[in-house]
Amino acid sequence: MPVFDFNQEKKDAVKAEKTYELVYSSERVPDASHPIMLLDNGEEKLSHHASGMFTAPTKGTAFVCDDEKTSHDILQIDARFEKLVKWLGENHIMVKLSGAGTDKGYAVYKIYETGVAMRGTKLSGENGFLQFMIERLLQSDAPSKEVVDFDQIEDSDDMKLTSIQSITDYLMCAGSTLPDNIRLWARRNLAVAKSTEVTPEERRHAQRALSIMLNIQWKNTDFQPIDPVEARRILDEELYGLDNVKQRIIETIIQINRTHTLPAYGILLIGPAGTGKSQIAYAVAKILKMSWTTLEMSSINDPEQLTGSSRIYANAKPGLIMEAFANAESSNLLFIINELDKASAGKGNGNPADVLLTLLDNLGFTDNYIECNIPTTGVYPIATANDKDAISAPLMSRFAVIELPDYSLEEKRVIFTRFAMPKVLKRIGLRSEEIVITDEALDEVMEIFKDTSGIRDIEQAAEHIAANALYRIEAEKMVCVTYTAEMIRELLK
Repeated sequence: MPVFDFNQEKKDAVKAEKTYELVYSSERVPDASHPIMLLDNGEEKLSHHASGMFTAPTKGTAFVCDDEKTSHDILQIDARFEKLVKWLGENHIMVKLSGAGTDKGYAVYKIYETGVAMRGTKLSGENGFLQFMIERLLQSDAPSKEVVDFDQIEDSDDMKLTSIQSITDYLMCAGSTLPDNIRLWARRNLAVAKSTEVTPEERRHAQRALSIMLNIQWKNTDFQPIDPVEARRILDEELYGLDNVKQRIIETIIQINRTHTLPAYGILLIGPAGTGKSQIAYAVAKILKMSWTTLEMSSINDPEQLTGSSRIYANAKPGLIMEAFANAESSNLLFIINELDKASAGKGNGNPADVLLTLLDNLGFTDNYIECNIPTTGVYPIATANDKDAISAPLMSRFAVIELPDYSLEEKRVIFTRFAMPKVLKRIGLRSEEIVITDEALDEVMEIFKDTSGIRDIEQAAEHIAANALYRIEAEKMVCVTYTAEMIRELLK
């Protein structure tokens, strides 16, 4: 049964008295100063909590208390919540309001579902679903002041929007939070999901695509300023040295402070294996406070893995990019693209690198399964690569390139003693006084790995030495193990 039937009693709906004015607010946390709505409370009968039901849209705009049967006109309402209140009244949903008395009236800042009146419609997901919609509405910006004809809105489970009922409810009550093209796409797919004239397979795919798209929070792209001191602290925690690289990264992402938007170009970190490219990428995600996902290009050899498969196939599914949006439940997403230099080595029907171009162009991305243009203005890419020459020029042009030099022997020495070894000791439960590495032994470690790139080898050496010390302490009952250069040579070679 359809939730909405705007063809019924249209004339009465037009004649219904509208008592409220719309307030166009983008406040994220409602309170008495910025309420969801303002009710008439001339007789001061509304206290902190009030239970009742909103009148159906055909009968006016008011809240009727359940206990005293008093009616209180809605004086003001946050424009984002107009459709939601209309829906609650239309379907006779019993609610409890939390609010406070003010000079202007009773300011409502919370709404809970408590049940349904006789002949009412059960709210899909009950109160949890209502709170889900309210949270989405609060995270959205004030709608346009352009007048909307609600009669033109087509009839188009739980906390996740999976059932047809919950999808229909969400589109009606919070559809305004969706970008225009996605809202139109959703209505069309909802019609397919409800149709009896298509195959069950088509209905299943349409419903699944709707569930994926509507569970994504389509946020605005107004990013908050970044504290450069905090950004540098996070980078220093992750990596020792590389001061010039860290400065370049901060200079790139600090543009958000001036523009409140993501930089026009992503970051491409190029350097030998083991130099900390991935750690830097994860540190940037932490600095930006964005959800992030990884694309391992070494294991992606067919563009369909990224773009998904068409719904004409029974086992069709979205691609990795769309799945990343769905898992993050956000349109603002940081993509960490590892081994970008291997993106051109496609073995399937096409080139994965070409798909990445469409993702990085900020013109929108289309998944073959979803069949809708996805806005990518909230996408920020950070890529890593070993071989600069293996990356195509068009792909390179989408990034600010930062080259990481290899570590010097002195930097490797500091990393081994201050970072790698203490980290291993803590993990395996050894105390620092239980293992001693002489200066000559440390020199020998550096000599053994002087021709290796990055720091992975010395990190593995620290792991080997600590494990050997733990064995001697446990098996040979030694109190402390002191390593000489000769012992290091014997152990590591």
